[in-house]
Amino acid sequence: MEEKKLDVKSIIGFVLIFGILIFMFYQNQPTPEELEAQKAEQEKVEAAAKETEAVAEPVVDNDPTPINLQDSTAVASYKTSVGAFGFTNASTGTTKLENGVLYLEIDNKGGQIIEARMKNFVDHDSVPIYLVKDGNAKFGINFSTSDNRVLNTLDLFFEPSFSNNGDNQVLSMKAKISQNQFLEYRYEMKPNDYLVDFTIRSQGLNGVLNSTRPIDLEWSLKGIRHDKSVLYENRYTRLTYNHDGDKISKLSESSDLDEETETDVKWLSYRQHFFSSILATETHFKSAALSSTNLVEEESKETLFTKAYTTKTALELQGGELSQNMYWYYGPTDVKVLDEYKDLGLVESIPFGWGIFGWINRYIFTPFYTFLSSFLPYGIAIVIMTIIVRLALSPVTYKSYLSQAKMKVLKPEITEINERLKDNAMKKQQETMKLYNKAGVSPMSGCIPALLQLPIFYSLFMFFPTSFALRQKSFLWAEDLSSYDTIFNLPFAIPFYGDHVSLFPILASVAIFFYMTMTTGQSMQMQQQPGMPNMKFIMYLSPVMMLFFFNNYASGLSLYYFVSNLITIFIMLAIKKYILNEDKIHAQIQENKKKPKKENKFQKKMREMMEQAEAQKKTGKR
Repeated sequence: MEEKKLDVKSIIGFVLIFGILIFMFYQNQPTPEELEAQKAEQEKVEAAAKETEAVAEPVVDNDPTPINLQDSTAVASYKTSVGAFGFTNASTGTTKLENGVLYLEIDNKGGQIIEARMKNFVDHDSVPIYLVKDGNAKFGINFSTSDNRVLNTLDLFFEPSFSNNGDNQVLSMKAKISQNQFLEYRYEMKPNDYLVDFTIRSQGLNGVLNSTRPIDLEWSLKGIRHDKSVLYENRYTRLTYNHDGDKISKLSESSDLDEETETDVKWLSYRQHFFSSILATETHFKSAALSSTNLVEEESKETLFTKAYTTKTALELQGGELSQNMYWYYGPTDVKVLDEYKDLGLVESIPFGWGIFGWINRYIFTPFYTFLSSFLPYGIAIVIMTIIVRLALSPVTYKSYLSQAKMKVLKPEITEINERLKDNAMKKQQETMKLYNKAGVSPMSGCIPALLQLPIFYSLFMFFPTSFALRQKSFLWAEDLSSYDTIFNLPFAIPFYGDHVSLFPILASVAIFFYMTMTTGQSMQMQQQPGMPNMKFIMYLSPVMMLFFFNNYASGLSLYYFVSNLITIFIMLAIKKYILNEDKIHAQIQENKKKPKKENKFQKKMREMMEQAEAQKKTGKR
């Protein structure tokens, strides 16, 4: 093989190439004048960055995230967002507002609240209550410019500045075109107050904003789970709103999607059981498109959100400028707190119930229990309230038991009629009604007291699960009277029952069984009559239904019904032993039979209808 050698020509070639490279390197070196110009340019960039940080320093948190001026991609993105409308540069980062009860964090990008935390409350796992966190909420305004470009405030950078209005903190967030041209979000926070004044206004944008196109405000939020049972919490999680002259409406609590468009909207409440995010306005929204999406499919510890709410409404320009005075409320759904804002009527967002039931709940049970719990333990206050309610209803109980006693006295005669006319149902019914009329007894008189108690039942049914005063208040083995108690966790879930065993519903079911045994005895003796329900079946079904239904309900409600049924049993025993005498009742009925009875119009009409039916039946047989 021929050996390769480095000859003289090759050496000369390498030297020439190296020389040329050295010459080109020195030719491309900047002159001293060019070096000085580059240095001055770099100093300008650094001075601009320092000036931006200095302006934002008093209002931005301790660890701001300013845009990286050396990152060309970040700079391009930043200039695209703010330059589209001619906005001046502003610092990224967040701004904090807080008082003794509420902590808010506002993002400089978008000017919106990105964190809302209750300072005095925690959830069932002792985690602070957040209504806004980790991007679960968005608040932005879509608008068009005079040159038909569409922008959203969520893409704009706002420059924050602080001031004071007396004891109130004022945060001004401005997205600027110039010093005198800007779009402003103004937050004013009072000491120890959950309500924050919020104003959207523009200055110098007359002619810049396109007045021929709508300016749309959109507020969306996913409700963060706070309770140990997401199904139970979701039952009381609703979008409630005031519209059309103080009319209160709600979107569905259980459907997968509910949408409405309403007019003259005063406030919107995104209620999350015991806590609410509310947007109220002084100048009512002319119309608003509302939607609520259910995010809960089944009971699961992995479910983090309950419902997704969205509101879309249009803002109106006044003289070519924006000016909308509003309020943010982030706080408890507590009647004592919300009742402070009477002008806004926010207390109506609490689910007291409808009609007379809501009236009883709000104006009787809520203030009465608040009074009792002000000096008694919360569980004892429930017991005392139950005793007082049952004593107040004792006349109704007396009427019911008296009716049962009369029916018991008449039982032998009713049995005789049933045996004698067992093959003629129409005639049997006629004779039975005559007996009732002569004896002065109404078979419906036992039902009327029960109907009178229905408003009390439903009002309490709404009071215990929604009363903020009961939240996380313990009694005996129940850790939270506003939620279910647990004495044993099951390794599996029973349909309609759950994966735990609650003791208060068991006690309430046992009490209602004995109560119904006492009250349905006479009804069971009469059940052979046509049309009468199988009372024995109802007697056994009712406690079982209570056991299953109340196992996942507020333990305070089960405690109430347990104590209520016990007291009712004792009242009925006292009436039977010391007040009513069956011999006297029998004697009174016999006296009533001797007296001529005048039929009222209803009784007369019923008798005539039954006689006509009997006559038609006889004619048909012929």
